[in-house]
Amino acid sequence: MPEQPSPSPLDLAEGDPFGPHNLPYGVFSTADEPGRRRVGVRIGSHVLDAGAAAHALGSSYAGLLAQPSLNPLMAAGRTVWRDVRRALTAWLTSPAHRADVEPLLHPLDAVTLHLPYEVADYVDFYASEHHASNVGRMFRPDGEPLTPNWKHLPIGYHGRSGTVVVSGTDVVRPSGQRKAPTDPAPVFGPSTKLDIEAEVGFVVGTPSETGRPVALGDFREHVFGLTLLNDWSARDIQAWEYVPLGPFLGKSFATSVSAWVTPLEALDAARVAPPARDFPLLPYLDDADEDEPGGYELHITVEINGEVVAEPPFSTMYWTAAQQLAHMTVNGASLRTGDLYGSGTVSGPETHQRGSLLELTWNGRDALDLSTGKRTFLEDGDEVTLTAWAPGPDGVKVGLGEVTGRITPAV
Repeated sequence: MPEQPSPSPLDLAEGDPFGPHNLPYGVFSTADEPGRRRVGVRIGSHVLDAGAAAHALGSSYAGLLAQPSLNPLMAAGRTVWRDVRRALTAWLTSPAHRADVEPLLHPLDAVTLHLPYEVADYVDFYASEHHASNVGRMFRPDGEPLTPNWKHLPIGYHGRSGTVVVSGTDVVRPSGQRKAPTDPAPVFGPSTKLDIEAEVGFVVGTPSETGRPVALGDFREHVFGLTLLNDWSARDIQAWEYVPLGPFLGKSFATSVSAWVTPLEALDAARVAPPARDFPLLPYLDDADEDEPGGYELHITVEINGEVVAEPPFSTMYWTAAQQLAHMTVNGASLRTGDLYGSGTVSGPETHQRGSLLELTWNGRDALDLSTGKRTFLEDGDEVTLTAWAPGPDGVKVGLGEVTGRITPAV
């Protein structure tokens, strides 16, 4: 019997969520060259060395892709993003290119993934009406769940870009001041209410000029793609410090992001209209007549130690990423390549759709019963994983790269 050829890594199973319709970008290194980081594109369970492929096939984008970070590609602008994506799709789908491309594919489990872009600024929003209402009911039980400004502008805060870490990085339990309502004075020590926030992050590619706001309709000209994001939160530290200026040490110790950035173009089939707005919006936020629907249908799953604890739906978010970008720049603040902004906790109307332990346990009142023990907030050794998918073309799912982090003891 003649020897059968080995199956190609490009022969993917039908419906693979990381097929040619997806092609998220990352940065990787290999065991034989650990100090050499390079741009990669995920295809199935492999990573294509994008710069090497561009060089082998004589692409004019070889220099742009042979970089240790996505920042040069992201800064090149939307026309280049589109052209590079078309080229990658052709390289990975045309039989004529297989001989050149296959040797440049690396098994995903044999590479090290890195933070794929240099984070410039980090902003986090508070865009889920269900999350904000739940928090309001918990902490203002005798008042309105939402503050008067909530439905008139996307509320956010400026975070710490230097502590954005890639998926797989351990998260050290933070220490700080905390004070329970009945305590006479604050104490210092490790957080006892360490939490997660299941979010979606948006990564800016094209910068903007200081003093010139970015209009709603220019969202896709500036945002390169999106990524899953876990905004770790120390609720006890946060509760004591946040009045009157908002989150600080309770948030700034770590923010985990996926190693993969999914281009917006891969999510065209997932674009949906946001929920109906209850109040007229000021012109710079009014998206009623915009061609961009604004919302995205993303299905997120939250696991703790391998057990599913929540499934938040991103389509329920009241404020869109385009509105957040417009609001973030309306005062003239400029965008830089590598800016990252988070959606805020994604929560839906049902209990199992809540994207934080604060909500899932109602601030510790209702413990989750897991096989590893009851949980109100995270314990040392707990591992949290966020995964997600979106509808793609012809019913195929678009997979978003996971984001995982494990809690280690305070130092």
